[in-house]
Amino acid sequence: MNLNQVTIPSIDVAKSAAFYKTLGLQLIVDALPRYVRFECPDGEATFSIHKVDELPKGNGVMVYFENENLDKQVQDLINKGIEFEELPNDKTWKWREARLKDPDNNQIIIFRAGKNRKNPPWRIKSEKE
Repeated sequence: MNLNQVTIPSIDVAKSAAFYKTLGLQLIVDALPRYVRFECPDGEATFSIHKVDELPKGNGVMVYFENENLDKQVQDLINKGIEFEELPNDKTWKWREARLKDPDNNQIIIFRAGKNRKNPPWRIKSEKE
């Protein structure tokens, strides 16, 4: 099994689409005002946004985008006017992360984890091992 895409809700899909284009995603389906779909610049996953009348309550959606050049990417995005809630910093779980919110208040984490993304020191053994 492989992850194909993640879809997030939005009140204003056009506004959110512009935000994610600024982050560097490539638009591949434009069905505004109700839906858009992007390719991530690396890997095979896609990311889409669909129109909703009301956003989910509570903590909402958290989306993680990995980038090996995290600090440079964050600085480039700041130069484009993107505001971050948290600048790149090292976490206890061995990732380096920066955090921001999209126009619908979804939490976006841009991170660099290297081998620790899937293989942290505390990874449990699978039944195959």
